Amino acid sequence: MAASKLNFGLEEYAERLRKTRAAMHARGIDTLIVSDPSNMNWLTGYDGWSFYVHQAVIVPSEGDPIWFGRIIDENGARRTVYVPDDNVVSYPDNYVQTPDCHPMEVLCGLLAERRLDKDVIGVEMDNYWYSALAHQTLVNGTPQARFVDATALVNWQRAVKSPREIDYMRKAARIVELMHGRIFEKMEPGMRKCDLVAEIYDASIRGTSEFGGDYPAIVPLLPSGTDAAACHLTWDDQPLRNNEGTFFEIAGVYRRYHAPMSRTVFLGKPTQTFLDAEKATVEGMEAGLAVARPGATCEDVAIAFFDVLGKYGIQKDSRTGYSVGLSYPPDWGERTMSFRRGDRTELKAGMTFHFMTGLWMDDWGFEITETILITPTGVECLANVPRRLLIKD
Repeated sequence: MAASKLNFGLEEYAERLRKTRAAMHARGIDTLIVSDPSNMNWLTGYDGWSFYVHQAVIVPSEGDPIWFGRIIDENGARRTVYVPDDNVVSYPDNYVQTPDCHPMEVLCGLLAERRLDKDVIGVEMDNYWYSALAHQTLVNGTPQARFVDATALVNWQRAVKSPREIDYMRKAARIVELMHGRIFEKMEPGMRKCDLVAEIYDASIRGTSEFGGDYPAIVPLLPSGTDAAACHLTWDDQPLRNNEGTFFEIAGVYRRYHAPMSRTVFLGKPTQTFLDAEKATVEGMEAGLAVARPGATCEDVAIAFFDVLGKYGIQKDSRTGYSVGLSYPPDWGERTMSFRRGDRTELKAGMTFHFMTGLWMDDWGFEITETILITPTGVECLANVPRRLLIKD
């Protein structure tokens, strides 16, 4: 069955495979086992909510990649991957979530059948979806292979986006604009947070009249008041209150490509604390954007932002940005570059980042962020929402 849902042309998938194999060769890896669903998608097109069970894409030194997963997900693979049917391989359902056997036992057999069990095999050791038992089972089942850590090998190949990937992120940015517009339109004292989140999801999935949205890798984060000191709280069914600030960390998503953006909304008259935070954050972000260009480093952007915060007596210990793009839950970051001191990664045209300038203090929090694209001459903010504290009396 030919794939009916490919989001990119075969030439682009071929180039991705070429880049991945070049990185494998440079590290002496003969066969790569990829379990990160974002990397599986990027390499083959596979798109399904099946990452709660063991699955993988196997990249041999030559030939097409192999999709490996649960038998009931075979049809989803055949509809979304470009590889031939012979390279869609599954394990029986009795291997799912049972202590009696493990899916990696079947994968060991597949490696032996394809004569890949005596190679240097790279695996993503520090990965949400690759368990300790999965690794142990693979090692025990392929005693003639030598395993090496290939964490983020594919992630780094994704760093510079293709024109179509950038187009998808621009579409995601149009969606996040609508999401923030809906928040400001609907938000008012007394409204239950769960009802506001329903509006956020409605806007995110309906998208525009030309294209709809996808589900985000992170659910909406919107703590209010003193709870905003905690950066990763979600929502409850309690009413919004007057004279309180809420930050909204959300993302528009199109075909799994994310455009995160945060804004802070204050109901009523904002306190001086919020006005001061707005001034420092916006000025710091502008300083970071001014140095973000090819040839600069991730650290350069971070230092420019942190220096402005320091001028205002604000200290931020966490990183202030990270690479974003294609992703699945539980994280929309690419887990490679970060805007932080010490990260000397050189910026290149086509890289995309969430410039995450959030502040989380003892009893308040504040976020104004942007998804940015490094261009040949500088930087572009993909979404257009007023870069300021949004006040609703």
